Amino acid sequence: MSTAIPPLAPPFDELTARAKVQAAEDAWNSRDPQRVAAAYTPDCRWRNRSEFVTGREEIVAFLTRKWQREQDYALRKSLWSFTADRIAVRFQYEWRDESGQWWRSYGNENWEFAPDGLMSSREASINDVPISGTDRRITGPRAADEPDLPIPLQ
Repeated sequence: MSTAIPPLAPPFDELTARAKVQAAEDAWNSRDPQRVAAAYTPDCRWRNRSEFVTGREEIVAFLTRKWQREQDYALRKSLWSFTADRIAVRFQYEWRDESGQWWRSYGNENWEFAPDGLMSSREASINDVPISGTDRRITGPRAADEPDLPIPLQ
């Protein structure tokens, strides 16, 4: 009997939805705009805070700007809910600005997928809270021994 993860395309079950969330977290923690954009359809539509982005080229430009501004970015995502072709996640990430101020960004995302498993729509609502460097709890990609650990609210 195989325990391999099925392809990460709709329809999702809990196992594939969790794997899709972890794959997204891993890609975003790479801080590689091309790698992240490859997970989206060529005509993907985004709302990220108050910014609207369409297509991979705009995603790459957006992420390039983002990670120039958000230094030492490190992210955690967790599955909130899923249906056959949609996934909702909550996330937190930490970063510092050019002055050295650390921030924790809290958010929720709604994802919709094409039949091939590429994301066709992403809506993200995000709020930033200043923190001290000593309050940081996300310092890099998730360690192998901490999958699916809950993200504390504060």
